[in-house]
Amino acid sequence: MKPDIIIVTHLHNDHWDPEAVDKLPKSTPILCQPGNEKALQAVGFQSVTPITDKLKVHSILLTRTNGKHGKGVIRKLTGNVSGFILQAEGEPKLYIAGDTVWCSDVREALDAHHPDITVVNAGGARFVMGEPITMDDHDVVTLCRYAPDTKVIAVHMDAINHCLVTRSDLRERLEMEKLADQVFIPEDGQWIDFM
Repeated sequence: MKPDIIIVTHLHNDHWDPEAVDKLPKSTPILCQPGNEKALQAVGFQSVTPITDKLKVHSILLTRTNGKHGKGVIRKLTGNVSGFILQAEGEPKLYIAGDTVWCSDVREALDAHHPDITVVNAGGARFVMGEPITMDDHDVVTLCRYAPDTKVIAVHMDAINHCLVTRSDLRERLEMEKLADQVFIPEDGQWIDFM
C-alpha cells in the first residue's frame, strides 16, 4: 500500500487505526486538521501538514471545513473534526464532510463551495446515550433537500457496531422521500465513476 498522500479528518480509531500506523510507510505525506500533527509525528510520520484553511497539493486545491461530531456534551467529548473540499481543473468539486451531523458548518460548506459530489458518513453512529454523532437518515434527507444539486455518496455503514443506520435503512428512507436518485450507497469495495 503506497498512497501518494493521505487526508486524516480526525484521529478516532475508526478513521486512523493502529494497523494503518503500522502498515503505512512513514514517509507518506499526511494532511490533517490543526492540533493532530503532533500525534501523527509522534508515531513516526515524517511529512505531516496541518491545513488551517487551504492548501494546494500538485493540481488539487484542498479547503478544510468544520463539522460537529455530535451535539451538546457528547460533541465536547468527541472533539474537533474536519471535512475537506477538493477542487481540480476539469474535475467535479468534491466535499468530504467527515464525521459530522447536519449542522451550520455543513450548510456553510455547501453554500460556499457548491460541491458537485458530497460524501457523508451516514451510519448514525451513537453512544449508548445521546443523539447521533454522525449523520443519520434524517440528516441525509435534510442535506439532499438543502442542496439538491449535489450528488451524495453515503458511506460509513454496516461495518462499525455503533453505526445504527444500515444501507438498507437508508435506501428505504430515500425511496420513501423520493431522493434515491440523488444518493449513491456503495457496497464495500465498490467504485463509483462520475465522469
